[in-house]
Amino acid sequence: MSEAPLIEYRGVARQFTSRRGTVMACEGVDLTVHRGEFLAIVGPSGCGKSTLLNMAAGLLKPSTGRVFYHGAPVPEPNTLVGYMTQRDTLLPWRTVEDNVAIALELRGQRKTERHRHAHDWIKRVGLSGFETAYPAQLSGGMRRRVSMARTLAYEPETILMDEPFGALDAQLRLVMHDELLKLWAATGTTMVFVTHDLTEAITLADRVAVFSARPGRIRAIETVDLPRPRDVFRIRFDPRFGELHDRLWRYLEESVRGDIMVG
Repeated sequence: MSEAPLIEYRGVARQFTSRRGTVMACEGVDLTVHRGEFLAIVGPSGCGKSTLLNMAAGLLKPSTGRVFYHGAPVPEPNTLVGYMTQRDTLLPWRTVEDNVAIALELRGQRKTERHRHAHDWIKRVGLSGFETAYPAQLSGGMRRRVSMARTLAYEPETILMDEPFGALDAQLRLVMHDELLKLWAATGTTMVFVTHDLTEAITLADRVAVFSARPGRIRAIETVDLPRPRDVFRIRFDPRFGELHDRLWRYLEESVRGDIMVG
């Protein structure tokens, strides 16, 4: 890609200090994300994956190095990005429709307009008929769909996703992968997706960045040379999928086995 990157990490490191001492989450990170790209970040627990998302969102500053968005230092907060975290963070006292409309409400959009917009996104994630339901009345997968609709309804140019489907069972995760790829293709949004799951990363992404154990450093960045649109239910049977999985696993295996031995 020849155009300037949308997000750029230059020599980034981040350390955290507590009563237990100082921990270096990641260091020496040089990474770019281009407009419209789907980038997956994979690595063992504690290697700074979520920290990188928080820096792009303007919620954390690097200890050293710099993070740029559109060629300028990331603002605090970065209102051009949407952030879908591991927890759905739905407000239990608000209906599905009102949860999806939160960001539009904060933006000052008129009630009729934001509810029309919310209805559209609820339909697009397959939840028509549940507009007046409350989070407690929904399954885990439905709650994830509401979270996705809420993030997309804001129409950010970039979406940061921190293991958004980690709590779902394997079958439901595949369904959510399929929905996410369809919505991504329809919107052209830039995606940065953090996961522990190498299979998930390859299924979804244009490129996969593999990080070492803490302090997280980039071990490899590989292009996923698999055609789109992708059939998430069968893509794992493509020989190219297996070859890429094996190659990336070799970079990841040492760190993962080290985590197990330490634990």
